[in-house]
Amino acid sequence: MKSRLSIENIKNAFNNIDPVFLNTPQFICDPLSESLGCKTILKVETLNPIRCFKGRSAFNYVSKLKEGSTLVCASAGNLGQAVAYACTRKNIKSIIFASKNANPLKIERMKSLGAEVILKGDDFDDARIFAKKYALENSFDLIEDSLDVETCEGAGTIGMELLNLDTTLDAVLVALGNGGLLTGVARCIKEYSPNTEVIGVVAKGAPAMADSFEKSCLINSESIDTIADGIAIRNPIPEVLEEMKI
Repeated sequence: MKSRLSIENIKNAFNNIDPVFLNTPQFICDPLSESLGCKTILKVETLNPIRCFKGRSAFNYVSKLKEGSTLVCASAGNLGQAVAYACTRKNIKSIIFASKNANPLKIERMKSLGAEVILKGDDFDDARIFAKKYALENSFDLIEDSLDVETCEGAGTIGMELLNLDTTLDAVLVALGNGGLLTGVARCIKEYSPNTEVIGVVAKGAPAMADSFEKSCLINSESIDTIADGIAIRNPIPEVLEEMKI
């Protein structure tokens, strides 16, 4: 099976992303290394205006849109902040759907960054349904994190930066929500360091992605129970699960 993600596109994504999100710190953490009994390297993705890596995904997607257009997305908060930040700088209107239970601080931050925020549903997966319907009805652009390859390829720049370390990595641990970060990083690691193991980490109270991958079939969860809202996924994306098998 051929990957949906292009190494060339990941390399080109560096030209589309605001430099404030790129070349983030990566260093050996001595206390953690001592505790775990192995050299442990941390990569810090919080030293930017939205405090997460999603700016890479959003800017890479927004770079293809026309000035003055409207972009719709669903978000638990992080992608929404990134989309609002990128769209404001590209003169694009952003409309973010979030659940009624979304983090209020993230909701206010999305608004302060220039987005219109609409609260629908009880969780992210509910909000995603409303966002898709709204975009279709109004003929607006829709960004779907992890489904749209541009979001994965933007996140993949993290993998390229990890490859610049002056050491061979035995394993890379990546947070696993919808899978855009994991598939983007894995695409780079497996291309240039095929013996490095890539491990996705889910929240115990939101196991749908891990269960679906392990059992090679789509498994949806009826509910989630975790404070890690950024990776609280009930309904995995089939295309992402297929990519994870490669």
